[in-house]
Order: sequence, then structure tokens, then C-alpha cells
Amino acid sequence: MSPVSSSRSLFALARALPFALLLAVLTIELSPFSFLYTGPLLSPAPALAAVTMGPAGTGSAILMAGVVSTITATHNHAWGSQQVYANLLALLVVSVASLATSIARVRKEQELAKVRRISQVSQDVVLHPVPARLNDVTAAGLYLAAEAGARIGGDLYEVLDTPFGIRIIVGDAQGKGLPAVRTAAAVLGAFREAAHYEPELPEVMRRCEAALHRELSRARGDQEAAEPLDPTEQFVTAVLAQVPDTPVVDLVSRGHHPPLLLHRSEADALETSCPLPPLGLEEFLGSHPMPVQTHPFEPGDRLLLYTDGAVEARDPAGNFFDLPAHLAQLSEDGPLGKVLDRLRAFLLDHTRGNLADDTAMIIIERHTRHSSERAPS
Repeated sequence: MSPVSSSRSLFALARALPFALLLAVLTIELSPFSFLYTGPLLSPAPALAAVTMGPAGTGSAILMAGVVSTITATHNHAWGSQQVYANLLALLVVSVASLATSIARVRKEQELAKVRRISQVSQDVVLHPVPARLNDVTAAGLYLAAEAGARIGGDLYEVLDTPFGIRIIVGDAQGKGLPAVRTAAAVLGAFREAAHYEPELPEVMRRCEAALHRELSRARGDQEAAEPLDPTEQFVTAVLAQVPDTPVVDLVSRGHHPPLLLHRSEADALETSCPLPPLGLEEFLGSHPMPVQTHPFEPGDRLLLYTDGAVEARDPAGNFFDLPAHLAQLSEDGPLGKVLDRLRAFLLDHTRGNLADDTAMIIIERHTRHSSERAPS
């Protein structure tokens, strides 16, 4: 049985428990075992119903408990005894508290559902769905938020078909929460614009850096800070990839983890020959140019771009997740979406489901272009 099916079965069992308890009390009271004292078992039924059901379900359990109490008192000729009235008073108090608790819980769940819907809309605005096919390149994306219930954080990605080839960005905004989301949105907005008009990858990266600085300036204005923000606390690591018509991939990296090239069942990191600081820390860049690293990217090859959550994840013993080794295992694992699903399963199994950081992955594969296909103009 899958974990989802198991959870649903347990939930259904929990919802049936209050009514099963009341039915057991009624059966005992009307049987030869009526000498057993079951009065205290009536009060927990509404409380149990309030845990898993709304006001209607809780009200049904309260009504049934009252009916069972009336039947048993009549059957045992117990009306007028202090014990019967004490049981009814206890049932009344618990019923009122249970109904109020159920109403409050349902309202909180509705508010949470609304927040999640807004979060989903925000994710769709900031992180666009990854197109499955772009000319002779297929692609798939994955986002895992470390915070329970969250759908978006500081990790960012985008895949675009431009006049200069397929262009991709994957990055990680330092920090968490809304500030990281705003930073990621600023960088993505600049990339989406510049990728279509700037012929050179370094210029696209500079446009992203300029957008980051504008966002930080706006943040300083909002905070009315007397002192400038510490630049070491506001930066974005990012890698840009460009897949032209020729069988290569061009990369520009600013402090980001190297992409992994899966070629003939081997996963190799495409290291940069000139490491550069992240966006926002250009004072450490000095006069160094941003070199473009070009690597072979042939039909059948796959390229994985990812954020640090995928390689810095630890198991309970403190061991890091070996992303290249797991990727190499999936060299013949079918569609790209299935590959990412398997990587997600490996990652969650390694961490026992406890991710310490958000994780984003983009995987692409080059295919042989048919003669009927042509490059975008």
C-alpha cells in the first residue's frame, strides 16, 4: 500500500471511530453485559469527531451521543440518578467545546487553503512551467520547497527559446522567505527580457545583476535603512546555459554549482576555468571578464542544472547526497520528467524527507533535428 493510500485509510478510520465508540456503548448497554459502566465513553465521541470532521460531522456525533445516552438511561431505568445527570452535563460541556473547536479548525483550514492557492498563483507567476519541447531540445523542471506547505522560495529557473538558441537560467537567491522570492523574481524578470535581445551571454548576466541591484535599492528604501545593506547578505548564485544549433552548450556561471553533463552513462561536472563571485558581489569580480565556457553537447546527451539543495542535502549520518552518481544510474530511465521524479525520490529517501534547503532542477536533452525542422528566426 502506498503512503497516500495508507494515510487515507487511517483518516477514514479516525472519522469512523467516534460512531464506532457510540455503537459499542449502545450494544453493551442493551446486552447482558449492561452491568459494565460505559457512561464515561460517551463524552469522548464528540471530541474525537471534532479532530477529523467539520461542524456537521461533529454535530452528528453530538446528536448520536445524546440519543445513545437517552436510550441507555431509559433502558436501565436510571432517570433521576445523579450519575445520569452528571454524564449528561459532561457530555454537554464536551459537546459545546468540540463544536467550537471544529468550527475554528475548519476556518483555519479554509484560510490555509486560500494561502496555498495564492502561493500556487505566485509560483506560476515567478516560475513559469518548463516547456517540454523547444526545437531539438526537450526539457523538464522540478522544484522542491524545504519549508512544509510552501511552494516557492529563493531558487529560480527559466527555459526560453530565443533567436540565439535555447537559453536557461538556474539560480539561488540567498536567504529565505519573501525577500528571497522578491530577489528571485527581479533576476528572472531581467533574464526573460535580456535573453531575447542580448546576443552575448555575459551581457544577459550583467542585466540580471543590474536588476538585482535595483531590487536591493528598493529594499533599502522600504526599510528606510540608515546604513546600506550588507552585500554579503544579499546575493544570487546563477548559471546561464545556451544551446545553439551546433552540438555544444555555452555556460556562464556566477558562483553556482557546475551543471552535470550525462554522456554515455557518465555524469561529469562542467567546471568553470575561472570561478566568479555570485551576482551582487561584483566588488570581488574586479576587472575580470565573464568568460563563456563551451562544452560538447551532442544528440542523446542530457544536461542537469540544479541548486545547492540537491548536493548539500545530508542523510541522518551527515553524508552528502551524491547527485552525479544517482544521475548516472538514470541514463536509460526514459522521459526527462521520469528522471526528475526518480531523482526526487532518491533525494527524499536520502534525507528521510527532511530537506534543509529548497531544491530546483532543470534537465534538458538534445535530439537529432529532422530536416523538416528549422531553427527559430
